[in-house]
Amino acid sequence: MYYKALFMEEKNQQPAETLKDIKQIMERSSRFISLSGLSGIAAGTCALIGAWVGWKSLDGYYGSYNSRGIFSGDDFSALKIKLAGLAIIVFIVACASSFYFTWLRTKKQGLPLWDHTSRRLLWNMLVPLSAGAAFILAMLRYDEWRFVAPSSLIFYGLALVNASKYTLSDIRYLGYCEIILGLVNMLFIGYGLYFWATGFGVLHIFYGTIMWFKYERSPLSPKGGT
Repeated sequence: MYYKALFMEEKNQQPAETLKDIKQIMERSSRFISLSGLSGIAAGTCALIGAWVGWKSLDGYYGSYNSRGIFSGDDFSALKIKLAGLAIIVFIVACASSFYFTWLRTKKQGLPLWDHTSRRLLWNMLVPLSAGAAFILAMLRYDEWRFVAPSSLIFYGLALVNASKYTLSDIRYLGYCEIILGLVNMLFIGYGLYFWATGFGVLHIFYGTIMWFKYERSPLSPKGGT
């Protein structure tokens, strides 16, 4: 009787395990589930370092004004070039570090990094990001710096929400937070660097940590968000 009961229990478990396997296969085919929480932590750390360097540059510029009582057009042009170069460097390093940790996770899972789901994910992120980049460049053309930080947060948030259909659903909530933060920043012009550091730095580290504990701390399994 014992062996018969054990056999019946195993037999009843098989359909549930089969359904679980089918669900995992469907998630793999429709979502890129290999995003690493460490990618968010690394990107957030890069953003905070960049924000600190940018703050030091601005502090030095305004400190020079306080000591001389005059703004120099040459100094301002140099500051713009320095900040633009800093933003490019932070973006490249953050993307490279995010790619590296995601690549490590896909390798550990035995899944391809570049397939139709990752291509769809990338495309759905690039459309809002490209529109946002064009909008910001247009503002910079007319020396309108006040709304650069909130615009970057809003368009980045839209990109995350748009791409969340093809990856872990946690990304959607990060996108909502970025959008809300950008909208609030529009009401507090002059504090863009602090909002920028909060959105791209603190929120990335916070959500990256949550994703790592949720999906990567335990033995790795091909699990996705819902």
